[in-house]
Amino acid sequence: MKLIIDVAYSASRAKVVGGFFESWDDGSLLGISSKFVDHVGEYISGEFYKRELPCILAFLEDIDLKAIALIIIDGFIYLDDDGKKGLGAYLYESLGRAIPVIGVAKSKFYNNNAFVREIFRGQSKNGIYVSAIGIDLEDASGLVQGMSGDFRLPDLIKRVDTETKIWPDHS
Repeated sequence: MKLIIDVAYSASRAKVVGGFFESWDDGSLLGISSKFVDHVGEYISGEFYKRELPCILAFLEDIDLKAIALIIIDGFIYLDDDGKKGLGAYLYESLGRAIPVIGVAKSKFYNNNAFVREIFRGQSKNGIYVSAIGIDLEDASGLVQGMSGDFRLPDLIKRVDTETKIWPDHS
């Protein structure tokens, strides 16, 4: 089983959403789960992982990681051509390098070409940026390219992203 994870923020609270799937090309989620995390750190430019990684790890505490073959995140594995670690690299290391991580991002970082592949989906003239660790980058790009959906962002990733935006009234 594969897992897509996304996080959204409201003040010092985060909502982490995970979408579970098997098939890359049929657009079906096996399930979706969410968890709220309180007392989230502030955003620090260039150190986003310090804010997001604890939220993802809190979510993963409730998951049987032995059942997870791969994780997709909204973000990058490396932030530049020198290999500065991003969220994906820190997640991979936090999981004992046991679960491959694919990063899918909507915008590109300056000087980040060596570890990223831009792919175009559907009729979009704007690409998405795929990075990977624990799995070959070309293979990861091909898997994301082949995911279901006619638009720039694959349907499964979009569904998880949309779910992060649904908050209870009291948050």
